[in-house]
Amino acid sequence: MINPFYWLAKQITEHPVRVAWIAVIIFLIALYGTTLITMQTGNDAYLDKNTPRGALLNHYIDTYGSDAIMVIIESDDVTNVDTLWYIDRLINHIQNQQSVDQTSGIVSLLKQGNGGVLPRSSAEITQLLRRSPPELIQRNLPSNMMTLSIITLTPGLSDEKQKQVLNNIQTIVKRSNPPPGVSVTLSGEQAFDEEMGREMGSSMGSLIIAAMILMIIAVLALFSHVRYALLPVAIVASGLILTFGLMGLTGTQISMVVIGAFPVLIGIGIDYAIQMHSRLDEEIYKSSLTKAVTTTITKTSPSVLIAMLATSTGFIAMIFGPIPMVGDFGITCTFGVMSCYLAALIIVPVFAMLVHYRGKRQDMRMNENSDSHLMVDGPTSSDLKQKSSLIDRYDRMLGRIAFKISKRPVPILIFVFIIAAAGFTLDNEVPISADQKTFVPSDMPALLDMNKVTRTMGSTTTVPIILSGDNALQPLIFNWIHDFGAYVVEKNSKITGVTSIATLVLDYNNQTLPRTPSEISSIIESIPEEYKNRYLNGKNEAVLEFTTIDMELSQARDLIKVIRKDMEWYPSPPGLTVRVTGSLEMFSALMDDIARSKSLMTVLGFVFIFGFLLLVYRRIYAALPLIPIIVIVGWNGAIMYLSGLDYTPLTAVLGSMTIGVASEYTILIMERCEEELSRGLTLHDAIAVSVQKIGTAITVSGLTTVFGFAALMLSEFNIVANFGITTVITVGFSLAGAILIMPAVISLAYQNRDYGEYIFQHG
Repeated sequence: MINPFYWLAKQITEHPVRVAWIAVIIFLIALYGTTLITMQTGNDAYLDKNTPRGALLNHYIDTYGSDAIMVIIESDDVTNVDTLWYIDRLINHIQNQQSVDQTSGIVSLLKQGNGGVLPRSSAEITQLLRRSPPELIQRNLPSNMMTLSIITLTPGLSDEKQKQVLNNIQTIVKRSNPPPGVSVTLSGEQAFDEEMGREMGSSMGSLIIAAMILMIIAVLALFSHVRYALLPVAIVASGLILTFGLMGLTGTQISMVVIGAFPVLIGIGIDYAIQMHSRLDEEIYKSSLTKAVTTTITKTSPSVLIAMLATSTGFIAMIFGPIPMVGDFGITCTFGVMSCYLAALIIVPVFAMLVHYRGKRQDMRMNENSDSHLMVDGPTSSDLKQKSSLIDRYDRMLGRIAFKISKRPVPILIFVFIIAAAGFTLDNEVPISADQKTFVPSDMPALLDMNKVTRTMGSTTTVPIILSGDNALQPLIFNWIHDFGAYVVEKNSKITGVTSIATLVLDYNNQTLPRTPSEISSIIESIPEEYKNRYLNGKNEAVLEFTTIDMELSQARDLIKVIRKDMEWYPSPPGLTVRVTGSLEMFSALMDDIARSKSLMTVLGFVFIFGFLLLVYRRIYAALPLIPIIVIVGWNGAIMYLSGLDYTPLTAVLGSMTIGVASEYTILIMERCEEELSRGLTLHDAIAVSVQKIGTAITVSGLTTVFGFAALMLSEFNIVANFGITTVITVGFSLAGAILIMPAVISLAYQNRDYGEYIFQHG
């Protein structure tokens, strides 16, 4: 059977131009795919609609939900006659738009008190305001400088349709020609989601640019001892474009969590490029260019492939979590690491063949031999020797450290595992945050507008309960709906009221509950459809909606638990199914999902990688690269707790991502150790040489990865910035685990083999 790496090496060394053209064609297809990428916001990012909870929420939104757009009008005096008539014209124009169900606000209130006509004098307006119920005035006119109008949309609109309606209303507002000094702002969930999508797109571009700039600085500082030091940066850029293309072609959407994947990919992708480039530069001093390229592809590529696939299995574990956008993060990272590996595998050797790659020290020796008595511009040969000696000294230092650790593995492992055990304990104390409003920039205009609405109107979020049975209009069930609603409101101070088909019937029946099915049916038939459909779906399903005070998500989580207990203590009639739903319930459940998923994804990551390594090596020592990672995951818990960071949908992937990132480093060390052992070196010799050779490359790539992750810390999205802090620390831990812990693990596991004694030479 033909070895695919030998075949690829032959194609590249014999036909580099042909291979380059194939790569260009694939690159152009990927560029087209980038034009198909879409942004994801809304509930689908947090909850899988194919789960029972997701299906129930989607059913509630489609059947009863009527998303509202808030129109905030501000001026020196919104009760001014001209301003009120402008508001009336604006709201009437909006009311005539398709998919707008109804409108309400101060103008509607004034018309109701004046025979359906808006007053034309300030005196009339003042008189009407004085006669109106104070609670309605406070809700619609919190001050003379601001008023709110509510645009209720038709229930069941898709996200795309809601976005279209919002865009239409925005156009109407822009063309409405308000009086001087009057400003109009749109708010609500849809406006918030739209602006968040724009901010995410802008943030993603800024993060990628920042990561690339930091990457260039890191590469120039740490990788300048090789020729074409910036080649890995170009490779990562190509890998990113290929990733974007795959996302667009497969329909994977970008969310606020997926944004964090791109600097991660830049950090990991640079490692593959540096590993390939570093090995090529190492081999070029030993052999011809063709042989150096062949050795790089056939020796380094398989090891990096195993590391890349192990990293991918860590990311794939995220797909099995309950949060959709975390699954998309895992899919994006999997696409990305594969794309960056393929880019490094092809571009490094093809580029080397096309430019006839030579090492820097080869040119230095040529200059010394050909014209040593002449001065040359730029760095002198002594400067190059000095730079080279810095790398050499670092190499030897790593070898000495690895040698000493391999001689005394037990104390090292006991010490690091004690710290890890403490970290696993502290991890349970790390707070969990799932409030969407805390994820976005605190000064985002849409967030400020929503806070303004909340301060004015109180909480606009409800806790709906869906009731389903054979006949929801039976007197027994009807009475239970009324009594249960009143019971929950009376019992819970955080609930301010309840609306249901029962309260609606009371409003249309002089606050008296009907006693017979015929009475109930008669009254319901008299209620307009637009009101009735908010609480009733045929005869078999109804909904109660509890309004609440504005509160923290953790408080809402506790409230929903109390409501569920109330449902147990106040049992429903036989045959009636009662279920809590709504966005507040979704975000509350998200906190539990994060707590479960972070552990689940970590365990699955270990299981998947161990299974993969066992399949590749078919020996029990396949588990060795995972031992340092267990320690690192424990350290992560300790640093999260000590740093005061929260677990969010993004930092929930930390354990699984750590497994993916760190496994690459530990696998490369083990692979190189096996290669050195096969050459006949003793155990401690092989450990020292493998860390000396691989350690420098993973240090450079690890520190460069840190620079890539550091770009996340620049994000205006708090969820992304905090993820940046944790990932920078994680990569540092992963680097330390590979260089300091892996030698101890290999030494302890292999010491029963008879490799003889070895005395490491210090150069």
